[in-house]
Amino acid sequence: MRDGVKLYTVIYVPTDATKKNRYPFLLERTPYSAAPYGETNYPKTGPGTSRALSQEKYIFVYQDVRGRYKSEGQFEEVTPNIPGNKTKQTDESSDTYDTIEWLLKNVPGNNGRAGITGISYPGFYATAALPDAHPALKAVSPQAPVTDEFIGDDARHNGAFFLLDNFSFTNYFDAPRTGPVEEYKSFFPFKAKDVYQFFLDLGPSKTPTHRSILITRLRSGMSTRSTIRMMPTGRLATSERL
Repeated sequence: MRDGVKLYTVIYVPTDATKKNRYPFLLERTPYSAAPYGETNYPKTGPGTSRALSQEKYIFVYQDVRGRYKSEGQFEEVTPNIPGNKTKQTDESSDTYDTIEWLLKNVPGNNGRAGITGISYPGFYATAALPDAHPALKAVSPQAPVTDEFIGDDARHNGAFFLLDNFSFTNYFDAPRTGPVEEYKSFFPFKAKDVYQFFLDLGPSKTPTHRSILITRLRSGMSTRSTIRMMPTGRLATSERL
């Protein structure tokens, strides 16, 4: 990226891609892992999100967004666009721009065109690619994207805090890391058979149990910057940090 941070990216190039037989890129940028990791590991239904999509004519690209899983950098939730950004400041639009720029220059057999898609949180990253978009970005398909977390998303429903979803989601999603990881360890085990009873037993948010959970989360922080780098490798199923 323009600030020197490297994002872990998995690229699936069709074996018949050549200078005379070129394919467009289809990207998904996600905070939920670009796995399976490693060039010997291949998705069971193919590189697309379904077996049918896998059979279409694309170079499939999956990327761990900044600060998540095997990417470097600091993760921040739903960052706003910096209009007309030409500096080393970064946002999700600039990270998408820089990713597409790198792909065009470094992945053979592409036709100079790219699309990006995503469902839920990846849908936000698809939407965020639109402001100050790269000229090669020709199609964007955000599906049920994260938008206004206060009114109608999983964090709050019409302003009301959604305790159950936030409790289980942030237990792993906000877990700290000391560098790139393939999995996140949860803050604490949470395998309640009766979730309703679990929250009844936990009691109101002012209880010591609730307070200790909150303090633990605040002290541990969100994510830490990492310094590991990976050089380009392979071709068919390539893992890169761009």
